[in-house]
Amino acid sequence: MNPEEPRAEGWPEPQRFDKLRELVSLGVNPYGHRFAVTHHAMDIFTNCDELLDKPVRVAGRIRSVRLHGGSAFLDLHDETGRIQVYVRRDGVGDDGFKLLDLLDLGDFLGVEGRVFRTRRGEPSVDAASLEPLGKALRPPPEKYHGLQDTDLRYRYRYLDLMANPEVRELFRRRSAVLRSLRRTLDDRGYLEVETPVLHTLAGGASARPFETHHNTLDMQLYLRIALELHLKRLLVGGFERVYEIGRVFRNEGISTRHNPEFTMLECYEAYADRDVMMDLTEDLARNAAQAALGTTTFAFQGERIDLGPAWRRATFAELVAEHGGPDLDRFRGEEDWRRAAADGGIDASQPLAKIMDDIFEHYAQPHLRQPTFVLDHPSLMSPLAKQAADPRYALRFEAFMAGMEIGNAYSEQNDAQAQRLAFELQARQRQLGDDEAHELDEDFLLALEYGMPPAGGLGVGVDRLCMLLFDAPSLREVILFPLQRPKPAKEG
Repeated sequence: MNPEEPRAEGWPEPQRFDKLRELVSLGVNPYGHRFAVTHHAMDIFTNCDELLDKPVRVAGRIRSVRLHGGSAFLDLHDETGRIQVYVRRDGVGDDGFKLLDLLDLGDFLGVEGRVFRTRRGEPSVDAASLEPLGKALRPPPEKYHGLQDTDLRYRYRYLDLMANPEVRELFRRRSAVLRSLRRTLDDRGYLEVETPVLHTLAGGASARPFETHHNTLDMQLYLRIALELHLKRLLVGGFERVYEIGRVFRNEGISTRHNPEFTMLECYEAYADRDVMMDLTEDLARNAAQAALGTTTFAFQGERIDLGPAWRRATFAELVAEHGGPDLDRFRGEEDWRRAAADGGIDASQPLAKIMDDIFEHYAQPHLRQPTFVLDHPSLMSPLAKQAADPRYALRFEAFMAGMEIGNAYSEQNDAQAQRLAFELQARQRQLGDDEAHELDEDFLLALEYGMPPAGGLGVGVDRLCMLLFDAPSLREVILFPLQRPKPAKEG
């Protein structure tokens, strides 16, 4: 700590530096060390009668100071809420009372004292000693209006959390969702594992990867776009139920429903299939809602969503036709798809898999408001899934609600030769310009050649699930530190 901080001039409140220097001159460490907290604000409010006149040690950020001659009231905020501290000269002594003049809103303070109720009945702490724990050199966000600018809230999330208690509560509920997802899978006998973030090939999904370079090995690597292929290697190795909750990275656009890095849950169960994964998806979502909200019914952007009943199950082709699109079952080749795209005002020059996806998104997806499983996607869109009885389609589903995809699952392809053919078809699509098509992964094919049991696999977008449950208008509301452009240098 340097009390001669050279940046004092021009700061929002330069007098804070004067107070910092004076604390140091008095032999007081403005940045404290360990402070053994015995109680939090909620403890004192909940158990005040039991704690009356008993010693406590509390700590938090100063949010309000009210001076009354020879006494003062401070509001300290900790993680659980607000606790009022009563400071008297007779209680803390002359030196302790002088500290009040050197404290600012936003400072962290430790207080030792006894619990009492004010004449109005408010649980409070009568201070016997004050200990500065962290000097704030900038003022907190304005007390009553908080921090409202969206860009600033995401860029300076710590200020958002400081100013807006409802944001802190949202991320507590997100933590409840994650605990619930783990508990549901743990109770079913799944093993939580960790797999590499750096891959030599970016596989397991149709997406553009982030590239990086390993200096020592002089090799190009990719941040993972999915968890899938390493988890399925574990099925080859003998594990029967595995899952991972981890960050994945896709070098794509940013929108209210997309962030370049996001949290994915993927799980794989040997001897299961797509239908088992549908039942599991319903349980995961219902249990998460119950854990975070206390109910399986919630509102998203004014629309009531009910996770309770059995979710609707309909095919990709049925849903497109149901909402005014072409009869996909009549299609026999690529030209049918491109013609249908042109008729629907969709770019017909795109890679074929993208056309298939866009046709569904154009005709059907906006109408999937209540929880729905979309079955039997075109095989070209699903190279890691087994084919259905009609080889044009795959044994796959996507889970939708409020017009948003939250999950994706397959009856996993465990035939090494069929998987090689699917990869080779993807390689041809890459040659035709589809840079999101899967690469041919020889190491994964080698693993399959040693034998993998039939399996069901599921991926759930954790951020999107939270976005829906918490009625958030943007994915970035439920990600603590979403990606932002750097501020221009002149803004400091």
